[in-house]
Amino acid sequence: MVAQTRTAGQPSPRKLKFHDKLVGKGLSTDALQKKLKALHTELADMDQELVDVHSLSAVRKELINTSILLHKDRGVKAYAACCLADLLRLYAPDAPYTHTELRDIFQFFFRQLTAGLKGPDSPYYNEYFHLLESLSTVKSVVLVCDLPNAEELMVEVFRDFFLVVRRDLAKKIELFMADILIALIDECQSLPYDVLETIMTQFMDKNARMDQPAYRLAVQVCNATSDKLQRHVCQYFTDIIVDRAREEEFDEVRNAHDLIKQLNRSCPSLLHNVVPQLEEELRVEQVQLRVMATQVLGEMFADKGGTDLAKKYPTTWNFWLLRKNDKNVTVRLTFVETLKGLLANLTDAREEVEATLQLKLFDPDEKVRAAVCKLYAQLDYETALHHVSEAQLRSVVGRGLDKKHLVRMEAMNAAGRLYSLAYPEIENNDTAAVAQFSWIPEEILHMASTTKEVKAVAEQILAEYILPLPSPSASTSKGSDIDEVAWTDRLLLTMRFLDEPAINALLSFSGLKGVEASSDENEDAVADRLNNVTKMIAAHFSDPQKATDDLKTFANANEGRLYKLLKTCMDPQTDLKGLVKATNEFLRRVEQSSPSILPTMTTFVRRASLRMVNQSSIPTLVKRIQKGDSASDGLGNSLAQASAHNAQIWMSYVSKHCPAIHKSHIGEFSKAIADDKNTQLVEVCLQALAAVAMWDNRLTPSDKRTTERVMRFVMDSNYRHAKFAARILACSKNAEDLCGEVVDSIAEELPEADPDHLVAHISVLAQLALKAPDAFEQKSDVIMAFLLKQVLMKPQSDLDQMDTDEEWVEGSAMTPELRAKLLSLKVCRNRCIAHSSAETAVDIARPVLKMFAALIRFNGSFTSEAVDDPKTKARLRLQAAISLLHLSTIEAYAGEIGKDFVGLAIMIQDPCYQVRMTFMEKLVLLLSTRKLPVQFNVIPFLSVHDPEADAQAYVSFAVRAMPKAVKLTRFEYTFIRLLHLLAHHPDFAVTEESLPDIAKYIEFYLDLVASAENVALLYHLAMKAKTVRDAESHVYSENLYVAAELAQHLIKARAKSHSWSLESFPGKVRLPADILRPLPNAEAANEILKTIYLPENTLSWLAEHAKQSKAAQEPKPDKPRAERKTAGKRKAAAKTNGSTKRPRITKRRKADESDEEESLPSESDEDIDEPTSAGEPDESESSEEEAQKPEREEKLGRGARTRAKARIKQQAKKSAKRKPKVSSSDD
Repeated sequence: MVAQTRTAGQPSPRKLKFHDKLVGKGLSTDALQKKLKALHTELADMDQELVDVHSLSAVRKELINTSILLHKDRGVKAYAACCLADLLRLYAPDAPYTHTELRDIFQFFFRQLTAGLKGPDSPYYNEYFHLLESLSTVKSVVLVCDLPNAEELMVEVFRDFFLVVRRDLAKKIELFMADILIALIDECQSLPYDVLETIMTQFMDKNARMDQPAYRLAVQVCNATSDKLQRHVCQYFTDIIVDRAREEEFDEVRNAHDLIKQLNRSCPSLLHNVVPQLEEELRVEQVQLRVMATQVLGEMFADKGGTDLAKKYPTTWNFWLLRKNDKNVTVRLTFVETLKGLLANLTDAREEVEATLQLKLFDPDEKVRAAVCKLYAQLDYETALHHVSEAQLRSVVGRGLDKKHLVRMEAMNAAGRLYSLAYPEIENNDTAAVAQFSWIPEEILHMASTTKEVKAVAEQILAEYILPLPSPSASTSKGSDIDEVAWTDRLLLTMRFLDEPAINALLSFSGLKGVEASSDENEDAVADRLNNVTKMIAAHFSDPQKATDDLKTFANANEGRLYKLLKTCMDPQTDLKGLVKATNEFLRRVEQSSPSILPTMTTFVRRASLRMVNQSSIPTLVKRIQKGDSASDGLGNSLAQASAHNAQIWMSYVSKHCPAIHKSHIGEFSKAIADDKNTQLVEVCLQALAAVAMWDNRLTPSDKRTTERVMRFVMDSNYRHAKFAARILACSKNAEDLCGEVVDSIAEELPEADPDHLVAHISVLAQLALKAPDAFEQKSDVIMAFLLKQVLMKPQSDLDQMDTDEEWVEGSAMTPELRAKLLSLKVCRNRCIAHSSAETAVDIARPVLKMFAALIRFNGSFTSEAVDDPKTKARLRLQAAISLLHLSTIEAYAGEIGKDFVGLAIMIQDPCYQVRMTFMEKLVLLLSTRKLPVQFNVIPFLSVHDPEADAQAYVSFAVRAMPKAVKLTRFEYTFIRLLHLLAHHPDFAVTEESLPDIAKYIEFYLDLVASAENVALLYHLAMKAKTVRDAESHVYSENLYVAAELAQHLIKARAKSHSWSLESFPGKVRLPADILRPLPNAEAANEILKTIYLPENTLSWLAEHAKQSKAAQEPKPDKPRAERKTAGKRKAAAKTNGSTKRPRITKRRKADESDEEESLPSESDEDIDEPTSAGEPDESESSEEEAQKPEREEKLGRGARTRAKARIKQQAKKSAKRKPKVSSSDD
């Protein structure tokens, strides 16, 4: 019973039933294959635990017979391999073969798999699959590790498997292979180098992906055996890097580092010992190794597992961060370039990374600074929004002021590109996008006003990213391709985030202030004109010489189609679609014909065409103004109002500077003025109609309805409406009758008019006095008497309430009484201009000129005893000064005004900041267009003490751009006029306190004008000053001699410090007869020449000053400037008015606040025998240039006329409150 129970519980071992012979003569291949198949079937079905292994002895020996292992038939070998695999399974864990036999068996296995395992459709696929599955599951393959030649066999196995797996086999086969290879690695005593190299080879393809079987197999194997492979991998890289680096085979070393990066992406656990090795590479002296280690670690930290890597290897992380200060530029550059990925992926270390980038923005090497900026240009929108702070972005954009062009370009490119990416979200009013990016255009525009180099880059970025032209789609025939509304709205939206200086800069970039073309019939004159214009245009480029050469190359090509396209681009009547098409074709043709000049011509066509606002913008601008108060209730939402305000700025600017754009929209404007409730829209459209009418009076609307509306507006209480309506009437067909009717009506109403109507009526009279003088003269006696007695001379009504602490009032805050006074002065001025060609011009103008001079002399009052509001006085003396500037452009009046030239000149030193800045702006504008006589060119040099003044920008540009003959006339010969002006300066005194101040004016002039070419002339003029006398008095003559001697010493010192040759001037100079007179006799002349008028202590100061200047002199590429420092013991005299000089105010007034420039052109009254130039090119934009402003030491004090009385805080507050003005009182 017990025996039976045992038999039932444990079945007896199963014996092999197969007894056929597998080896023998006469056995056919088919028969052998059938026998092997039957044997394989039985063996596969047998259980390892229930097999009688003794029954397997016969087949065990026969299966390894060479007749089977080397049989020519594939099937025989496939079944034999399966049988052998089954036997190894059944005999496990003991192998029934010797080591030699096992070697042959495994070699046989892998030969079969390599040769036969090709796919499900291949012969004997199931047998190969069975063989591979058996090796994988039974793990019999580990027997290979115990064989004598195990390493060779393992190498063969790995090579074969990575070759086979590429055949795109089933997923299970790949898993079987992975199990086999993993088992071999786990069981082997030492991993063969060739095996490791075979594995590493799978990672060397930079394009390797997980969908590639060999790469996937290698990843599975490495991740499963990382603990075993770590040491071997570390040794592998050590051997390569050390050996190859020693032999300077850095390509191999670089490949090794690339392999490390690839392993980190897929098998980071393999690199446990490699990361410290990379850290050691950061310490070596070989630059190439440090560069590669820096790059690899940077990319590893930036990878998806970078956070864990940094935490796992903190010392490596910290030491890698120290590469930011590596002594080698290439290492620092590589370090910066790898930080991009860290911004997005290593969020835990964002602050640390950002601080590092902030530091590298100021790296000593420009390439590193540029690389940091470029990094931000490469960021995607989400990264820039969520992983970069606003402060950091501002720092990057701030590099737009870097000294190096490469850095400036990359910084602004980053700014522009990020804004372009963010614009759709800003347009959607996304709060985060607005906060992070909307300020970028403002910063770029602020930087544009610094130097011409920065301006050129800013202009390019504005055109490419901030306000680009629309890009047409492939089908250019459809008008819908260009969205004019979206293009215009982008401009208005961008302006919403700009302050006043930025808006002014944007207006200057618009190209609306163009140079009018002129033609010459004479060929030589045309050539001279072309050269002059070319030089003037090139002066605006960062490289004027290359620009000149490129423009001449373009002109010499004389290609008709290019000229036609360029003309289309420059035509104000070209719409947006035509501009885009013409611009693209023009640049494409230039690139094909002369690629070397493409950059210059790209800039040229960009500046010459209307890319921001053109005639296609007008309908949208009008609609935005209309929607700003769509309910006509004076209210409206803030966004619509902002767009309307910005649209009004552009409409007003177009009307002032390029009315031709309005030509095709006259009908639209005529309809719009019917909307009486929308005063903003009516004003803009009236201004546009007036501008078009003044540009071409044939375009003036003449229909009855429009005329009636205009007549109604001209008698309205809105002075803006009335002014523009008056201009329209003056240009209409029956202007004489209409204007006469208006003048009669106003003359009757003046005495009884309320304040608002009075202002509006005087505004109309100011226009008609200029544009309809015959109509005005019908009632001129009545009108002028009223204006003088009842407006100008009338005492102020609010003197008891006036604020003596305030010295300026903005246009929007003016009282009607003050505005009426200012407009009355304009009536007087315009009347003089209108009669400038009459024989009685001077008689008419003389009382007016005396009145203006009195206002300047008495600081804005008509008499010295008058007690007036400081705000009123500031406004009146400013208006008087500007009126005299305009009247000075008329030859008939220039002589009369010259008698009060000194008083007019020192308006540039007015105590009120707004007065002197506005005066400077108007002066520069008229000087730029060469409308003023030559002596006015000396006035800007009186602004040496005012850091806000734009004098240096104007002079620097003019000296650079003007033709030589013009520069000689306007800046070099006028040196003696500057000395004469200084001699008449109220602060001039022959004292040791005053003369250093006077020296500053002369040095300022020399800084901007003196050169090796003209220094002899300037010295000659200074000497000639002692051969004449002042036309006014002997006192001023002695002042002139002192100034002349001072100038001689300063010129000699400058020539010596710059190594300029100070030879005798060979030419003859005729001194200006309007300010100088010849001496009575030769004895007087000799006496003056022998006398030294400078005090002895001033001569000592000059000697000491020259030494200090020479010591501080730094060579500069263009014109070196000696630093003007006074000796420490020289201090200015106590201030006579008890006031301090006002500090620099950061905001600037708008350069073109007025909407009328009615002064007539005048020819300069040349008193020197020097060449004159007619038809010289316009340089009206020179005031925008502020290139190369030198930092100046705090200046010594000035006298009563030059001190600022204003309260500093209040003026700064006023300046900060100023907004861009669409309209204000005219000049």
